[in-house]
Amino acid sequence: MMTRRPAFLAALADLLLHLVKWLLIAFAVAVLAGTASAAFLFALDWATRTRLAQTWLLWLLPVAGFAVGWLYLRYGSKVEGGANMLIDEIHDPKNIIPLRMAPLVLGATVVSHLFGASVGREGTAVQMGGALADQLTRLFRLKNEDRRIILMAGISAGFASVFGTPLAGAIFGLEVLAIGRLRYEAMLPCLAAAVIADQVVLLWGPLLHIAHTHYAVPPIPAISAWTLGAMVIAGVLFGVTGKVFAQATHGLSGLMKRWVAYPPLRPLAGGLAVALAVWLLGTDRYIGLGIPTIVDALKGPLPAHDFLGKMAFTIVSLGTGFKGGEVTPLFYIGATLGNALGPLLHQPVTLLAAIGFVAVFAGAANTPIASTLMAMELFGAELGVYAAIACVVAYLFSGHAGIYRAQRGGHAKRTASKELDT
Repeated sequence: MMTRRPAFLAALADLLLHLVKWLLIAFAVAVLAGTASAAFLFALDWATRTRLAQTWLLWLLPVAGFAVGWLYLRYGSKVEGGANMLIDEIHDPKNIIPLRMAPLVLGATVVSHLFGASVGREGTAVQMGGALADQLTRLFRLKNEDRRIILMAGISAGFASVFGTPLAGAIFGLEVLAIGRLRYEAMLPCLAAAVIADQVVLLWGPLLHIAHTHYAVPPIPAISAWTLGAMVIAGVLFGVTGKVFAQATHGLSGLMKRWVAYPPLRPLAGGLAVALAVWLLGTDRYIGLGIPTIVDALKGPLPAHDFLGKMAFTIVSLGTGFKGGEVTPLFYIGATLGNALGPLLHQPVTLLAAIGFVAVFAGAANTPIASTLMAMELFGAELGVYAAIACVVAYLFSGHAGIYRAQRGGHAKRTASKELDT
């Protein structure tokens, strides 16, 4: 009995030391990532307001694209991989992420939004969070296993703080690394970093006059055989849409690299294509973040083709080299697609818009759990059952292609021998 007691106390002390260690590290990561996200949201708001007030800036998008391409060619060749570079370093730690990743992606994304590219913001926040977190590796002299965890915490903190969804952010950092596998040893640091980073942004909010978008909560119908069936059908379409988006974006990027040898000319060409398309269509609803359209999709019917317009503009913008992210455009695509599916499936357009908001992202990023939690954080827990069904089905039907090339194949999505793709 006496020998077992010291062993118990030693194990308890070790556990408490682990808890204190990672809470302190997570706090440092969260403060850095949350502050960076707050500055980014402030700059992003300024860029969007300026572009809307000065519509002529769109015609400078090709020049802005060339500038972004040249900047990365000259100074950012070591961080060109972006979020994929972070994922690769978690799987196979080699070199500390250069600190320059954070200011480079911040500046390039703000420029992209200022002149009208159709890009998102999660990629920027994740890269800033990961790059800033990795600087603590040297400070705390972390070993490779701990370095993996601190990078995951940085990803979680960046995602959570830019969207205001701490639970989704925590799981995103665990789920995005490999298909069908979570890293539970990093759960505490990722959760702590995500929650604290979100609070850091909220603390900065009044000073910088920034706030997360509050989306309307759709009416939630009672569960019935048909509502559940409608979620399955919609989930299939959301998953296929996410798959098409990811493959088309990667495909265009590959074509541009083969056809255009000088990197700065790729976003120049993409910027010219976007500007001409806006002029020909006579609308700018498919450029920028597109949050007003997402908000409208959660209120009432919209044109059924809106999701196709946003897909095309985003694929061209990202595929030719503009910086930002894919997630907010995927929210737009999903919300407007769900809005269009509502009448076809005899469901409220606002309900399917909310479901599509998260489910297309779940399929494209292979993150059904994080996406379901995001739905519950943004729209309420009552949406959880419908969101979970649609996100899981979307995940199954998106194949193994995704927006993050470095994502590993942890486990097959189903036990059958054939998949939609590999």
